[in-house]
Amino acid sequence: MRPLSRVAKVAAFASAMLMIASCSGQTAENKPDNGNTQATGEIQEGGDVTVALRTPTWIFPISAPGKTQGENGIFINMLYKGFYEYKLDADNQFNLDDRSLAEEPKVSEDGLTYELTMKPSKWSDGQEVTTRDVEFWWNILNANKEEWSGYRKGNFPDNVAEFKIIDDHTVSFTTTEAFNPGWFVDNQLASVRPLPQHVWGKTSESGEIGDFDRDTEGAQAIFAMLTEASKDLQSYATNPLWKVVNGPFQLESFVPNGEVKLVANKNYTGSDKPKLDSVTLRPFTSDDSQFNVLRSGGIDFGYIPAGSINQRTTIESQGYTVEPWAGWSITYMPFNFANPKSGPIFKQKYIRQAMQMLIDQESISKTVWADTATPTCGPVPQKPGTAGSMEGCAYKFDPEGAKKLLESHGWRINAGDVSVCEKPGTGDDQCGEGVDKGAELRFKLISQSGFPATTRMMTEINSRFSEVGIKLDIQEVPDSVAVSQKCKPGEACDWDLSFFGSQSSWYYPVYASGDRLFQTDAPVNLGSYSNPEADKLIEATLRAKDTSALEAYNDYLAEDLPVLWMPNPVAQISAWKKDLVGVGPQDPMLNLYPQDWAHTK
Repeated sequence: MRPLSRVAKVAAFASAMLMIASCSGQTAENKPDNGNTQATGEIQEGGDVTVALRTPTWIFPISAPGKTQGENGIFINMLYKGFYEYKLDADNQFNLDDRSLAEEPKVSEDGLTYELTMKPSKWSDGQEVTTRDVEFWWNILNANKEEWSGYRKGNFPDNVAEFKIIDDHTVSFTTTEAFNPGWFVDNQLASVRPLPQHVWGKTSESGEIGDFDRDTEGAQAIFAMLTEASKDLQSYATNPLWKVVNGPFQLESFVPNGEVKLVANKNYTGSDKPKLDSVTLRPFTSDDSQFNVLRSGGIDFGYIPAGSINQRTTIESQGYTVEPWAGWSITYMPFNFANPKSGPIFKQKYIRQAMQMLIDQESISKTVWADTATPTCGPVPQKPGTAGSMEGCAYKFDPEGAKKLLESHGWRINAGDVSVCEKPGTGDDQCGEGVDKGAELRFKLISQSGFPATTRMMTEINSRFSEVGIKLDIQEVPDSVAVSQKCKPGEACDWDLSFFGSQSSWYYPVYASGDRLFQTDAPVNLGSYSNPEADKLIEATLRAKDTSALEAYNDYLAEDLPVLWMPNPVAQISAWKKDLVGVGPQDPMLNLYPQDWAHTK
């Protein structure tokens, strides 16, 4: 995030393909050489690859708030296999990847019950994966749902009226009402992941294994134990809890903020059995440090920073295949509507409009990101043929228009300084409700360090903003998501804007609904945006059988500006050694599958 009829499938799938086309300018029938055909030697069993990737910070497959970064998802999926994995161009009803742990769901005629059957598989210690492991996951998730990063009240698991064990390999979920099957399978059932009950079914690390998950208190104790263990990064490679996995790899060594080594799971029973012996995840302090190692040939899979794209030919001549990794994604910068000082200012739509009109997405995409980014117009990606331009966007780059908006609403413009509210009040020519006389257009922006292109982009935006007296105090941090979490009543709340889109801000599941991003109290609604009409439109996308609801939702939010729409960079310009096959085509949902990779002789 798939609908049952061919028409409905096309409706949901079309939005997926529109996104891919807008990001890459390519169709499924017109793909570039992705490296799979470059190496002509014999496939070699074994060997190691080194991948440039930030060190993961979470291993427990039920993710916690602030732990949803891409490296954590990649890491967990290599160890713990969920029921379903997805391909946007898969030739089946729900865009399921053949490597999925379960067969395609059977949906009842009334659209309420989904029957899921697992393929035979085993844990790395030889124990069979059964529906008891699925029940264990279900019980833990239900008892601790408010601690799960993916939880939003009313969505999974609240929208399940009954979870049922049918036999050792089959379970069913009966929903509280009929949903769009594509949304439910692709966005909700994507959470289903068996957990090793025979290893984790205890309330303390030294406790006995039992059926403690079958009552709420026991399930909460198990969750607390696993959560605490996941916080202890130093013990990841040694803690027996993490030794038993059902994924293609096992963890051999883990250095917090350093290298992580995973080795092939010799007892893995999936169809995508690894050919490599091991994969090493290697972090770098900056784009430049990574690029220096890449140029020296010291890494198997890395990337060319946007600012160094002119060196692409050099990297290719050194034995690398180079390919932009276009993501099914959007990039944005949340306003913090919950900030008691700046929130009332951001709630004035004309303020949001003026700020959006000061962001020259086209120029930034071309000059700062070296044509490796495209404008974001709204929550659903642009249609083919408009990528790279602002065609169809609700707001064009218009500094003069932005200035007029502020002046007409009672602000004294202090170009090069900070503009202030001169006319407080709720009239058409006044600053708006909750905005005091003398209020300043000065905001604290949390941004990402380690990305020179991001730094240059923020400098450019700040310069444009200053022309109308909007001042951004930019604080760069390694993890802007963690620093700018959703503000809660009574807690410190000192950020105004947050940017975490140096490699795009949000990668969608297969169905591009906004229930996790922009609904009131949504789990990743970091800026606390709330609009009843937006909520209504998002709810409609979860039940609609065609694209009309998704289009209405997109059009409304594109214009209402829950966030500032920003240039959407590719995830990275990937570079991998030419003797490494199986890497491409790269997954638009930003998953890595090293089990598909192999060296050639």
